[in-house]
Amino acid sequence: MTAVSDAGAGHATAPARVAEEFFAALGRRDIDAAFQAVSPAARVTLHATGQRGGPEVARDFFAEAQAAFPDLMLTVKRTVGCGDGRALAELIFEGTQAGDFLGAINQEKHLDIEQAWLLSTDGDVITALTAYWDQNKLYRRLAVKRLDHIAIA
Repeated sequence: MTAVSDAGAGHATAPARVAEEFFAALGRRDIDAAFQAVSPAARVTLHATGQRGGPEVARDFFAEAQAAFPDLMLTVKRTVGCGDGRALAELIFEGTQAGDFLGAINQEKHLDIEQAWLLSTDGDVITALTAYWDQNKLYRRLAVKRLDHIAIA
């Protein structure tokens, strides 16, 4: 996993560092380490799936992803720290499907999808996670033919 910070002059802001550490832990497949930096009261929104709730929403998403894609790679293209305690991480989510994922049955398809994650922080703690990606593109890459019956290939 590669992390790049655009926070300026090689010095990442605190929010960018938190984001880089979060995705580095996920890249090592260490969900527990990643979520040590997430507040139990954190708000999570996965816009592509319509899921909202607490940290368990994101934790479950990454656990399902790791189970469905044993070779999952999260490549961080860029991390930008903002002055308001937020960081934006642009990443590539890539792997070959080996299990059902987000309702799509396993057809052993390769998936590479760009994602953007906005992390809000309060010091070293993540207080909100908001994720964006093109869900229709994800389904096309996984060869889903009918969006009204996702599990039907």
